[in-house]
Amino acid sequence: MNDHLKPLTSLRFFAAFWVVMYTYIHELSGNISLGVIEKGYLGVDLFFVLSGFILSYVYLNGFGEGRFKYGQFVIHRLARVYPLHIATLLFTLLLVAAAAVKGVTLDGNADNWAALPAHLTLTQAWGLAPTASFNHPSWSISAEWFAYLGFPVVAFLAWRLRERPIVAVSLAICFLVAVNLIFARLAGFELTHATFQWGALRIVPSFLYGSALYLAWRSRAVAKPGVALIGTGIALLTVVFSTSFGQSDILTVVALGLLVLSISGLAQDEKGILSGKTLVYLGEISFATYMIYVPWKWVYLKSVNALLGTDHAPLPFLWWLAGLLALVPLSMLAHHLVERPFRKIVRHYGECLHGAITHSWVKEG
Repeated sequence: MNDHLKPLTSLRFFAAFWVVMYTYIHELSGNISLGVIEKGYLGVDLFFVLSGFILSYVYLNGFGEGRFKYGQFVIHRLARVYPLHIATLLFTLLLVAAAAVKGVTLDGNADNWAALPAHLTLTQAWGLAPTASFNHPSWSISAEWFAYLGFPVVAFLAWRLRERPIVAVSLAICFLVAVNLIFARLAGFELTHATFQWGALRIVPSFLYGSALYLAWRSRAVAKPGVALIGTGIALLTVVFSTSFGQSDILTVVALGLLVLSISGLAQDEKGILSGKTLVYLGEISFATYMIYVPWKWVYLKSVNALLGTDHAPLPFLWWLAGLLALVPLSMLAHHLVERPFRKIVRHYGECLHGAITHSWVKEG
């Protein structure tokens, strides 16, 4: 990501931390109830909006000018998510095997082997997995993969509306609201609660919304620091209010998108908090944090409960905090030892294979 989008990299850290706290606050520290934390699952929707924004930022001009190469794009996106997904899946399988040997249950659906093919093909959020199996958070990576494969459609729509950002954002919000309302009426629950069954649908309106918001940023809608700061403040207050008192998640998702847009306007401030090296680095390793937090929770809870002689009881605060903070060095290890090096390997061999296939087609043609 280019330097002037550092604040959005930092925002990824807060999105991941929000999701982690949603899970950890009850599992590790007892019955603490805060509206914002209770809605932490919406951190995934924030990721989806960010994805639509960032991919449009990186690829939209190339698409519109005829320089976009779909095969190369797919390889790069696969290299971004697949190595760490497979690594955490393998680690989860080892945990399942170890738990079986010791007669310990990790999770009720952790070892549903019928879901393994979907996990291997990154289609577990396409309605192809029977349960939320293995490393459950990976459903959102499957949803991202669905959005990546359909990105040319998003880019086509965004390019047609590139000179009309207000229209694009308005249409995206209307579509987001409509899809969520229709889904809730038909399914009996909100789309923002969908995971392995309807995750591929859940990402669609948020991803489109993020792409439309990029058009607003591109038109310099938040170029003035004052506008960006005011927008950030309003968006944050709306998120806090809607998560604390709102019955529906729709307003929160809309506010999260406006937060993305407003924070992107702070990118020119190199001395700003969100452009600081620490937060940007935490944002860079946030994908690793998101992918490992559930397997780590299993290991940590079982280990500490065994050490303290408790049976899944709420942990004392210091033990709880230690388990939470340990995610940072563990994420660093996963990022530097798995995510980054294997991303380069997949990109290299993927491009070589793509080049060979393309050359073969040209030769045959």
